[in-house]
Amino acid sequence: MTINFEVNGARRIFEGDPFKRLIDVLREDFALTGTKEGCGEGECGACTVLLDGRPVNSCLIPICQADGHRIETVENLGIPERLSALQKAFLEEGGAQCGICTPGMLLAAAAHLKAGGKADDLSIRRALGGNLCRCTGYQHIVKAVQKAAKAPRKPRRKKA
Repeated sequence: MTINFEVNGARRIFEGDPFKRLIDVLREDFALTGTKEGCGEGECGACTVLLDGRPVNSCLIPICQADGHRIETVENLGIPERLSALQKAFLEEGGAQCGICTPGMLLAAAAHLKAGGKADDLSIRRALGGNLCRCTGYQHIVKAVQKAAKAPRKPRRKKA
């Protein structure tokens, strides 16, 4: 089966098992290894990606459900030489420790901020409610999202 979709702004084609998990296609077929697998059961949020701008657990999505849709992974947020405000805030506030939950947290937070979500403690905790972290106790993550919410917005360049 041929599946056509967009990943991080680029049109992609996957030919193979339509029930292969989205996380496996991203990591194995497209070498986008930023997305992490935690539990493999949709409970921890480590594998969170954005599907048409909304956070989803990529371990639960068969690739056939991505046909015609837009996927964003953590690789789309920034690169080491040019981090996003959210990535910088995670580094500065200690929001990333072991790194397993970080990509999913970043994408859930990015979706919250992009949707105009509030920067108060409760709103951020609700937005990140599907993402578990065993290291930070969440306060550093919440502070990082609040810091990023206050950062000046840079216009995104259109991809060629």
